[in-house]
Amino acid sequence: MDTNYSENNQLVLVGKVTSEKRFSHEIYGEKFYIFDLSVPRLSGNADIIPITISERLLVEEDLKIGKNIIIEGQFRSYNSYENERNKLVLTVFAKEIKFVNEEDEELKPSKENVSNEVTLTGYICKKPIYRKTPFGREIADLLLAVNRAYNKSDYIPCIAWGRNARFCENVPVGTEVRIVGRVQSRQYEKKYEDGTSEVKVAYEVSIASLEVINEEGNTEEIEELQENKEAI
Repeated sequence: MDTNYSENNQLVLVGKVTSEKRFSHEIYGEKFYIFDLSVPRLSGNADIIPITISERLLVEEDLKIGKNIIIEGQFRSYNSYENERNKLVLTVFAKEIKFVNEEDEELKPSKENVSNEVTLTGYICKKPIYRKTPFGREIADLLLAVNRAYNKSDYIPCIAWGRNARFCENVPVGTEVRIVGRVQSRQYEKKYEDGTSEVKVAYEVSIASLEVINEEGNTEEIEELQENKEAI
């Protein structure tokens, strides 16, 4: 039976273009570009999320700063080799784009109208890390391996809160889960051995709901996924 890998990773973002597009790469003559999308939260803040898009989706209309758009696609990862170290890079891969007017109701975030939603089905590939903030808030960090076509996988950092965090603390590696959440951007300060520091941006999925698909834990699957990760 053929696997429909597109169902493992589905995403919709509604937001505003905040940067010019910049060249990313070319595959078999098809050029891809990256730009930044500001996606509002219900709190009034916004996440700035990198979008990778093919030139073929921009034939009829080009991207302009301030343009309101809807993106349908997938949250993907790839390895970038920098300073003799592998770095996991995350981006939204656009499969469809819709240009909309600012007054359209679908651009206004609300509980009934979600402007940022991602659904992922994959395997827990590292032991979840459970912790509490100084204010007592419970958090668990997960790394989810999501299968993609052509023997590739995306490795997506996720963060769970409250009772989901407590539950994830004891979920074994290899468990297959389905999560629904939102892509968020988060600034953090990275300190170096020479005493200097740098403000960086991390991207992750903030989990709203989590469902266990397979409780048994498939270690063979995880070993294969880890091998694929090294090959990305």
